[in-house]
Amino acid sequence: MARSRPDRCPGIVHPWPAEDGGLVRIRVPGGQLPLSSLVALAEVATEHGDGRIRTTGRANLQVRGMPVDGDRLAEPALAALEATGLLPSRAHDRVRNVLASPQTGLTGGRADLRPVVAALDAHLLADESLAELPGRFLFTLDDGRGDLADRHKDLGLVALDGTRAQLRVGEGYGDVVALDDAAAALVALAHHFLSARGTGPAAAWHVDELADPLVVPSPPEPGADVRSAPLAFGTVPGGEHLAVGDGLTLNDLTTMAGRSAASVVITPWHGVLIPAPLPEETP
Repeated sequence: MARSRPDRCPGIVHPWPAEDGGLVRIRVPGGQLPLSSLVALAEVATEHGDGRIRTTGRANLQVRGMPVDGDRLAEPALAALEATGLLPSRAHDRVRNVLASPQTGLTGGRADLRPVVAALDAHLLADESLAELPGRFLFTLDDGRGDLADRHKDLGLVALDGTRAQLRVGEGYGDVVALDDAAAALVALAHHFLSARGTGPAAAWHVDELADPLVVPSPPEPGADVRSAPLAFGTVPGGEHLAVGDGLTLNDLTTMAGRSAASVVITPWHGVLIPAPLPEETP
């Protein structure tokens, strides 16, 4: 696909200039964040934006009506968003696009991918060159239940068991790696993509736009080509999946905070998964 302009996918530092103000998109790797950070974001949205937090199909967050200064978010609002802890690096604002199975580590699945999410995010933040990834470039980590089978776009993996995963490269398959090595393997492929994508406005945004395959394709391992339906709303294994609808307000989150959940998971189906409380330890 021929491109005529660089990727302008919005972030926090550089919002999208909408009619009602700046549209800010906050990346949430794996959809996982402390409930306190979500409440803090709602306070920022109330003070500086339209008072609502909306979700995206990549399990990220958006706030509309934010003040802009040229092509940047106005500094008071930017500083307020940084104080929530949801912007650990201004340079890497738009590249922390990491989608993971929302229930991973809570129930089901073949492996707990939360350590892989954390390791991959740490790699992204530590590497200045990876800040050049397009804002639409997506890492997709499926814990083997197949709930993200229709989301694979650029790089990712499917867990085969508790210790191994097969890499996803574009819509195809790559090597089988140890889960402990998966984040580093994905970062190496991301560097390969940056070298192959070209420069200027016509540079590729996605792996499948490259003129040549990023890697020699591999056949899917047994269990790698797995699919399941999206997570239903309501009470589900591991917690409660709430539909966000027109967005979350500070009042919504104040109510949510009373459910004894220290953290929540934003889902790619425009919902919030509230994990069930852990059973009390037996003396």
